[in-house]
Amino acid sequence: MRNLKDDLACAKRAMSKPLSDCVLLADRHHGLSEGIRGLLETTFSSVFLVADETSLIEGARLLRPAVVVVDLSLGAGDVPGLMRELRARAPGAKVLLLSVHDEPSVLRSAVAAGADGIVLKRAIATDLLLAVDEVLAGRRFIPIFEARKPD
Repeated sequence: MRNLKDDLACAKRAMSKPLSDCVLLADRHHGLSEGIRGLLETTFSSVFLVADETSLIEGARLLRPAVVVVDLSLGAGDVPGLMRELRARAPGAKVLLLSVHDEPSVLRSAVAAGADGIVLKRAIATDLLLAVDEVLAGRRFIPIFEARKPD
């Protein structure tokens, strides 16, 4: 049985280095986020779920996750600002953005803001774990077909 002392020790270890088996998932849509969590748990031993930007930034600081999966809508129109905050709080983390928007301008701006990858919400089942593998290997994951379409 875990206790508070064990949890604090875990948090201290997390602050010193990225956890290779830890993912921080941020999405406001509870039903969708639970499904995404289940998918990520097939690969990672720990998936932490938050539903707002403040919790996302604090979670990134405390957990130092290997991967952060964020609904693009959490950026409230300031995706570059959100990316700066995430990079400052969890510098080693790879950041994947989830988006319902497939417009090339949206995808390009997300990449320009510093995202390591983008997964369209309609393709989560087929693309999310592939995207995680790609960004952990140091490559970007972008829906190429969508990014090349004219606006």
